[in-house]
Amino acid sequence: MRPIELSDRLGRWSSGRGPLYLLLAARLRRLIDDGELPPGVLLPPDRALAAALAVGRTTVVAAYELLRSDGRITRRQGSGTRVAGTPAGSLGDAPVDPIFLDSLESRDDGVLLAICAAPGDPPPELAEAYARIVPELANITGDIGYYPYGHPVLRDAIAARYVDRGVLTTPDQILVTNGGQQALSLLAHALLSPGDQVLVEAPTYPGALEAFREEAAVLRGLPVGLDGFEAAVRERRPALAYVIPTYHNPTGSVLSALARQRLARLAAATDVPLIEDEVPADLGFPGSPQPRPLAAFSDVVISVGSLSKSVWGGLRIGWIRASAPLVNRLARLRAVHDLGGNVPAQLAAAHLVGMLDELDLATELKSRHDHLRALLTQHLPSWEVPQIRGGQTLWVRLPEGDGNSFAQAAMRHGIAVLPGSGLDVTGRSDRYLRLHFRAHPTDLTEAVTRLTTTWHTYNPPSTQVPPRPSIAI
Repeated sequence: MRPIELSDRLGRWSSGRGPLYLLLAARLRRLIDDGELPPGVLLPPDRALAAALAVGRTTVVAAYELLRSDGRITRRQGSGTRVAGTPAGSLGDAPVDPIFLDSLESRDDGVLLAICAAPGDPPPELAEAYARIVPELANITGDIGYYPYGHPVLRDAIAARYVDRGVLTTPDQILVTNGGQQALSLLAHALLSPGDQVLVEAPTYPGALEAFREEAAVLRGLPVGLDGFEAAVRERRPALAYVIPTYHNPTGSVLSALARQRLARLAAATDVPLIEDEVPADLGFPGSPQPRPLAAFSDVVISVGSLSKSVWGGLRIGWIRASAPLVNRLARLRAVHDLGGNVPAQLAAAHLVGMLDELDLATELKSRHDHLRALLTQHLPSWEVPQIRGGQTLWVRLPEGDGNSFAQAAMRHGIAVLPGSGLDVTGRSDRYLRLHFRAHPTDLTEAVTRLTTTWHTYNPPSTQVPPRPSIAI
């Protein structure tokens, strides 16, 4: 691709706020993710692109380096800078893309998906909740059904649940969203500018990383639980921090009560907004008490919740709990793209939120966890498979090789798995895989069979395979 062609596609890339290299990287990232720069395309050399854009070469070099660290481009001496992935018509391995779109839909090609962690069967309570709201729908009059903040009935129910958990909350502190991912995207858009630093756990939920990267933020990884938060704040002055304290995705860990209190109070003392992702919080195994939310300890904590993991992913109901002024701001942003969610779904969700503790999740989750872990221990004894107390994923460490090349090999044996590199901004999880246990036991058994076959034929590469950009849930 000639520099002039790329500069035409970039458009008014420099019109935003922040350093030029971040704005350039953000625009190139969008072109790559939207498919306008497909895998394999040769990008202009640093100097040529800099001349075409009338910027310094260091701006292009820094932007390219960000994209390389994201896994969106590759840079090799002698072969130039290319968009990552396999170009159309290539005879090489198909790229292992955690299939942001592909993994969210059922496949008919025989490939088992061990990527998307969500319940596959809606519980009977969901159908019952819809049946209960039919009279409510029949009696609606004089209501156009637009609720940018969310339906008042659902906002009341979510606020009441927080109060029951020891967090004083009023309905005006709740914004209902179309799932937890929309909640994270709204928060990232509202709170971040290009170049802002964000503290995240390493590893963490990849959908959050993508939401922050979409705003051209610079991500800094800390150990799970944001250990080292205070020193990182002094050094980095972050605009935001993100943590999953309860049944962490992907490791399943739980932050202790003392650590929660300390983290929340440090965030308040340093005036750093702290996003608490509570989406997995209702996935404890039998006998595992539900810890208090971080929001119980500080007003700077912004809570994100969803029914996608505790009820069903097809029920696109999420929410944000924050200060009323921030909720007002987020609602205005949301209304630009989305005037409100599905009213019948919100009315049904209002019934479900009040009975989340009654849903029989724990026993089934524990059974499937034990089933998958026992099979992995039996058939792949060299793999490290820690035991957890709740959640829906296992964070598995391979004894050799790396997750990216193993995922490539696994696809050839009919199973898609999520390599750890896409979940860790520090690059220290190359040897890990994230496996979920929400599937039926028969599918989990077949998954281990295919993983075992892959492992016995797997030849680790002499050099690590660069990670692909990824989103999975």
